[in-house]
Amino acid sequence: MISLGIHESWGSRMSLTLKDRLAQGETVNVFAIGRMFHPNLIQMFAIHGGFHGFWIDHEHVGFSIDQIETAATAGRAAGFDSFVRVAPTDYALVTRCLESGPRGVMAAQINNAHEAERFVQWAKFAPRGRRGLNSAAYDGRFGNMPLAEFCDRSNRETMVAIQIETASAVEHVDAIAALDGVDLLFLGPSDLSQELGVTGQFMHPQCLAAIERISAAAKKHGKAWGSVTMTPDHCEMLVNQGCRMISMTNDVRVINAGIRSVKETFAARFSK
Repeated sequence: MISLGIHESWGSRMSLTLKDRLAQGETVNVFAIGRMFHPNLIQMFAIHGGFHGFWIDHEHVGFSIDQIETAATAGRAAGFDSFVRVAPTDYALVTRCLESGPRGVMAAQINNAHEAERFVQWAKFAPRGRRGLNSAAYDGRFGNMPLAEFCDRSNRETMVAIQIETASAVEHVDAIAALDGVDLLFLGPSDLSQELGVTGQFMHPQCLAAIERISAAAKKHGKAWGSVTMTPDHCEMLVNQGCRMISMTNDVRVINAGIRSVKETFAARFSK
């Protein structure tokens, strides 16, 4: 029997974390958990295969800490890494999410490098940041890791993502990408299209120009970037621009697709 010690790497129960994969140049597939969270849903994604992890949408849904802990635990059991998207309004929420077990946090609605820097500091211990030190949760092995080791590991292994989904963020994307501690830029195509006045037109020239700026900034500063995607054409365009985290579905899209599939399969029963 193999014994898993308390000082093993946080990614020891999975092949690689999302941060590790991105650092090695991989392109990763992720899904999102939003409206209909249940551990069984995470396990179903794992059984079907092809995904490397998932993100939890606290921004729009407001999951409880218990739910985030359950999602992260279910993810680890299935071999998935995870991170949480939050509105960058609450220092304590960032640290609570990290203490709950996900290995990263993503800030929504960032407008400039100053806001991004503040978020990085919320997610990092000194000397890089100002995160409050509490090792009594999962990420500190429930108090079984020396404090200095805990801080060092957390600063190295925690993934920090910044969403680029406002016109201002696109304008300042080079400065955001340049920040030490920002591991991932993440395009929010819906919000960005709305900001640019072309809501839902994801292949509009203005959206494509913004994507080129994001891609260029990521490449210049050696950072990965990711995006939500809606269609195969949009997805291929992103990949051709260097996107390496593809978020192609979530719980709501999966349920809708399943219902449509059932109605198509049994079309005769729905035509009456």
